[in-house]
Amino acid sequence: MRVTNNMLVNNMVYNLNQNLKVLEKLQYQKASGKKFRVPSDNPIGVSKSLKFNTDLSKLEQYNKNVEDALSWMTDTDAALREMVEALKRAYDLTEDAANGTKTTEDLHKIKEEIDQIKEHIIQIGNTTYAGRHIFSGYKTDKKLFEDGNDGKYSIGLGTDEIFEYNVGVSERVKINTLGSRVFGVAEYDSEGELVGANYTNGAETDKKAYLIAVFDELSAALEKNDPDEIQKSITRLQDSMEQVLAVNAEVGAKMNRLELTQKKLGVQMESVKELLSLNEDVDLAEITIEIGEAQNIYMSSLMVGAKVIQPSLVEFLR
Repeated sequence: MRVTNNMLVNNMVYNLNQNLKVLEKLQYQKASGKKFRVPSDNPIGVSKSLKFNTDLSKLEQYNKNVEDALSWMTDTDAALREMVEALKRAYDLTEDAANGTKTTEDLHKIKEEIDQIKEHIIQIGNTTYAGRHIFSGYKTDKKLFEDGNDGKYSIGLGTDEIFEYNVGVSERVKINTLGSRVFGVAEYDSEGELVGANYTNGAETDKKAYLIAVFDELSAALEKNDPDEIQKSITRLQDSMEQVLAVNAEVGAKMNRLELTQKKLGVQMESVKELLSLNEDVDLAEITIEIGEAQNIYMSSLMVGAKVIQPSLVEFLR
């Protein structure tokens, strides 16, 4: 086979271009910090990166859900703790009123404070988080108790009105607390006497909240100086406090679980980020060495090419 000068030049130019492509690719990798810029550079690597990025997006969404849930439940926890403190104060006042030594004026002063505590507890029932009422089930734009509604529920609460957040693969957590589980629904006998509370069946509109009914009964007993009713109020307040504490304990347990989940998600996100980095990020020290080698190869190719192109007829006529 006859090898012409033109063939030598074409081969030389082709090899020069190939070496230049390698150098350009390495320089891009160093400038961008990434091993590839199009799928054809590394199909398997690109596929892995897509999977890692998808996994990372899911984990970040789970983490955001956990943060939102914790914020909601932190406000719920604070409201319940505030309610417990208010009930403790009401309990102490009622015990003091029941000792039989108080004058009518003393009982009137206690009644005034009891009435103020009741109003404060109603306001706690209308607590909001980010403009949403936390005890109102799905009707977060509605107050649990409207002003002047005599402690009756202003909305109906179904037992299924629960918000659930995804915080992991097949892992959901209930974040809201229905007001009916905290305040209860008052139950009366045929004679209209307050006999108990229902905490499990939700609440219907205009049904009296048990906790508010307890305060109303206590206020009336103080007004009439009725020792028997005052004594009953002590037991009712104690029962109400135990219910609020039980609900608060549930909220606290969920918050502990969410905090553990948040730590786990943090570890998982760091692990995926590390795998993603190993898959697509270049080692700057290594790529710098490779660029130096590629530059040497390219320069050597230019030198060899210059010798291939240099000979001509003039050279042979000398």
